[in-house]
Amino acid sequence: MAANGFEQSELMVPKQKIEEAGAKVDIVSLKVGEIRGWQHGDWGDKIDVDRTIDAVTVDDYDALVIPGGQMNPDFLRADEDAVAFVREFFDSKKPLAAICHAPWVLVEAGIAKGRTMTSYHSMATDVKNAGAKWVDKEVVVDEGLITSRNPNDLDAFCAKIIEEV
Repeated sequence: MAANGFEQSELMVPKQKIEEAGAKVDIVSLKVGEIRGWQHGDWGDKIDVDRTIDAVTVDDYDALVIPGGQMNPDFLRADEDAVAFVREFFDSKKPLAAICHAPWVLVEAGIAKGRTMTSYHSMATDVKNAGAKWVDKEVVVDEGLITSRNPNDLDAFCAKIIEEV
């Protein structure tokens, strides 16, 4: 699930690795059309949206991955349907993965409390204030909730998503 301003590598690398592992990946977003990545301080590539958040259900998917970037999770956490979908996904006990700034969406969905998580270092206070235990590790799994810090952690993040699925 992503919106404009997703960190390009944090969407494209998991998409590629998960597809290579044999899964079908949909790009779910807030609106039809295309969304555009952010890469190296400027706009990156565009990617087609396969489905919109108002047209999907938790039963449609085996896992949910939310890339970071500063803009993307901010757009997602401001959308009631996206937040509700993340909360429902978490409640389903299926793997839910968020990297970099994407834990903002987890915080907004009210699912951080009592969890052990990581995120981009500048978000540590946000995660702690939401009631989670923040740790500085490349990947953290807490009952199917998978979090990572930044693009440098993508190999471990992707491997853990595939393992959990």
